[in-house]
Amino acid sequence: MSAAILPPQSQMGISEEQLRELIQGPGDEWSYDMRRRCQEILPHLFLGPLQASKSLETLQALGITHILCIRDVKEAFAVRPRFPEKFQYMTLNVEDTEEQNLIRMFPDAKEFIDSGARQNGRTLVHCNGGISLSPAFVVMYVMQHYQLSWEDALHLVQNRRYCISPNGGFLTQIKEYESIYKAGLAIQKFPQQQRIVSTRRKREDDEDDDVESRNHDRKRLLVECDEEEEDAMQS
Repeated sequence: MSAAILPPQSQMGISEEQLRELIQGPGDEWSYDMRRRCQEILPHLFLGPLQASKSLETLQALGITHILCIRDVKEAFAVRPRFPEKFQYMTLNVEDTEEQNLIRMFPDAKEFIDSGARQNGRTLVHCNGGISLSPAFVVMYVMQHYQLSWEDALHLVQNRRYCISPNGGFLTQIKEYESIYKAGLAIQKFPQQQRIVSTRRKREDDEDDDVESRNHDRKRLLVECDEEEEDAMQS
C-alpha cells in the first residue's frame, strides 16, 4: 500500500535525513526488463514507456485514473490513447529534440497531474520509450512538487526508474526550470501587506512626479511670459 500523497517538502517540515531517504527511494533491484514497465515515482504519479499504457488489467491494478501521453507527432499511430472510455487522457505532441521547448508546455502537464491527485487518482506519464521525453516532464514536476534542486529531483526519479536519460536540451531546461519555479515561490511568499505598501508607495511617487511636473511646467510658462513682456518693452 502506497503512502498518502505528500505536500511539498517545505510545507511538511521533514528533516534533511528524511528528504535524503525520499530522494534515494526504495532501492529496488533493477533489471533490464523493468524498463518495459512503469514505476511509481510519487504515490499519485507513475512513469513508463508505451508498453505500460497497453495493458488495461495492469493499469487498473495500479489504480491509474489519468494518462498523460507524450509523443512525437510522427508516432501518433502507435503512441495514442487506447482506453478513452476507461481513463482521462491528455496528449501532448512534443519532439524529442534538444531544440524542443518543454518549459512552455509544462504548466498544462502539471495541471493535468495535479487534477488527477485532487480527485484522489493516479496519473501515468509515458512516451514511447520512457527514457527521455516523459521523464523530463516528470523531473520538473517532482522538482516543483517537493521544492527540490534540479539535481535532487533528477536523482529521485532516476532512483525509481534507472533507465531515464533526458537529452541535453531537456536537461538544460530542467536546470532552468529550477530558477523559474523558485522565482514564482518567492513572489507567492512576499507578504500581501508589503505588496500593498509597495503599490501605494509607487502610486504616491507617481503623484509626486505629476505635481513636480506640473510645477515645472507652470514655472516655465511664467518665465516665458516674463521674457515676452521684457521683449515687448524693449521694442
